[in-house]
Amino acid sequence: MRRPFAVLAVLAALAGSLTAVSVTPASAGGDNGFTIKDPRVTESSGLAASRLHPGVYWTHNDSGDGPYLYAVDGRTGETVARVTLSGIGSPRDVEAISIGPDDQIWVGDIGDNLGGTWPYVWIYRLPEPKTLKDQTVRATQYVVTYEDGPRNAESMVVDPKTGRVYIIDKDEDGGHLYQGPATLSPTGRNVFRPIAPVDLWATDAALSPDGRQLAVRGYFGGVWYDWNGGRIKRGGRLDVPLQRQGESVTYSVDGTELLFGSEGEDSPVEVRDAPGSVSSSKSPSASGGSQGAGGNGAGGAGEFKVGGLIAVAAVVAAFFGLRRRARRT
Repeated sequence: MRRPFAVLAVLAALAGSLTAVSVTPASAGGDNGFTIKDPRVTESSGLAASRLHPGVYWTHNDSGDGPYLYAVDGRTGETVARVTLSGIGSPRDVEAISIGPDDQIWVGDIGDNLGGTWPYVWIYRLPEPKTLKDQTVRATQYVVTYEDGPRNAESMVVDPKTGRVYIIDKDEDGGHLYQGPATLSPTGRNVFRPIAPVDLWATDAALSPDGRQLAVRGYFGGVWYDWNGGRIKRGGRLDVPLQRQGESVTYSVDGTELLFGSEGEDSPVEVRDAPGSVSSSKSPSASGGSQGAGGNGAGGAGEFKVGGLIAVAAVVAAFFGLRRRARRT
């Protein structure tokens, strides 16, 4: 998805200092983060933890790659399988991936590089392969429209209990959670309707495996909600790592951690505790303290990390404040 030039300029300026402000990720659920090493994956825009193959994560490129999904080993960052989708048209702007009941993979071709002008978008569904190898899998294609007109979106989740599909549109002033029909039709138009506001310029979202929690991320932060079957209630902010171009999020299979991905070659996937997890409730950040990259919890790198993030927040806030002021005049 194309980004506003000024946003990219801010991120590029900060890229050189990311190593200085990085935080050692949590590893309570056995996931320590990884780097996607496949040179074919340069615009990883979605991430989903496999339940059929623990330790494997599904991803895909943004627009222009083709009907491909990549299974990445979370221990090595290497691709262990590339799946080619058949039975669909040419993907246009694939932005999201989610795994629903019965090990079904759902792929959201829901981005709109034209700023919300395409009259319809697509969702694809396919069974997760039981064997990880390069192969072609037939998918079902669904046509999607919105009750209140076309829009751009990068976030799609599937309720792990009901299999119902939801989309969050992407708006810098905050979007909405859109609910799809109880069962999608492969032959007709599937109208998604707005059911709740979302307080974020969302680039991806994920539902916890138990269906209790919704995590929504943006470029510079995130919010989590109590899911309540789609009747969301805001719970608090997410601990989102500062990344070059934050694009994706998924829960670990056990629901204790969140993994955050970014676009670009050799893109990193970083781990944070999920809200409410045991390690999260015991961490210094959960009780209001701060801990440096070295883990000593006082001075040095920790102070630089906090100061750096405050500076980033100030730059970003000033940028978006100017944009909103310009629109009013």
